Amino acid sequence: MIIDCHTHLNNYHDESSEALSTCLDNLQLEMRRNRIDIAIVLTSYKVNPGRPSTRATIHATRGQKHLRIVAGISIATLSAAVLEELREYLREGSIRGLKLYPGYEPYFPGDPALEPVYALAEEFRVPIMIHSGDTFTPAGKLKYAHPLLVDEVAVDHPGVDFIICHLGNPWIRDCMEVVYKNQNVYTDISGLVLGDFSDRFESFMRKQLQEMLAYGVEPDKVLFGTDWPLASMESYLEFIQELGIPERERRKILWENAAKLFGLSPSDSLFATPSSLSKFK
Repeated sequence: MIIDCHTHLNNYHDESSEALSTCLDNLQLEMRRNRIDIAIVLTSYKVNPGRPSTRATIHATRGQKHLRIVAGISIATLSAAVLEELREYLREGSIRGLKLYPGYEPYFPGDPALEPVYALAEEFRVPIMIHSGDTFTPAGKLKYAHPLLVDEVAVDHPGVDFIICHLGNPWIRDCMEVVYKNQNVYTDISGLVLGDFSDRFESFMRKQLQEMLAYGVEPDKVLFGTDWPLASMESYLEFIQELGIPERERRKILWENAAKLFGLSPSDSLFATPSSLSKFK
């Protein structure tokens, strides 16, 4: 099993062009090429033709159990109506988590306006993913995206599971400490590179992740994700293979941790057959 916990259906190169149908076809093709069983699709903090809304994404993927949705939230448009819509999606199981984008928007994770979001996550027992580290656009403001900021909300909301996206890169050591310290904080390895890993950068990042796993952060707290289409699934799978970690730890990172956090099952797999599922019984 492989679960990619961090993908998008956005057209990052031309946000004025409709993205959903083309990106959805391309995602499913990439999943088949790379034997990705389940992909978690994160919607954006903004909506335009190149960045489909949560509602449109749910509609386009309905009935496809191998595609699960995490709803992106904008603090700028957060309202009672938006919260009620999210509540309905959570109630019916249309979304499996919530995503915040500090850095892309100028707010800290501890902003009081987000308290209703954290309350929803706790009520429905879904994780909150938080962008952390470098931003894809130079217009982002990095002071809002430091992984240490997740410590505050994790302490204040012990009933909510948080996922620090992108290892907090470049503040990987700070991310390590927040994940190590807080039982309810995890991290994903997505978005470390645009496109494919170069040999030199892959070697550097491999050492960073190996150090994280060796010095305090359990493999139970790390999730596989790519940030597709910004990053290559094939290159990421090669990166995981090169880590040289035991099979049991690799299995946790590749799918078991995500399955637990997002409430997923091997039967949701794109490739699920009765014979393939028998080994999980």
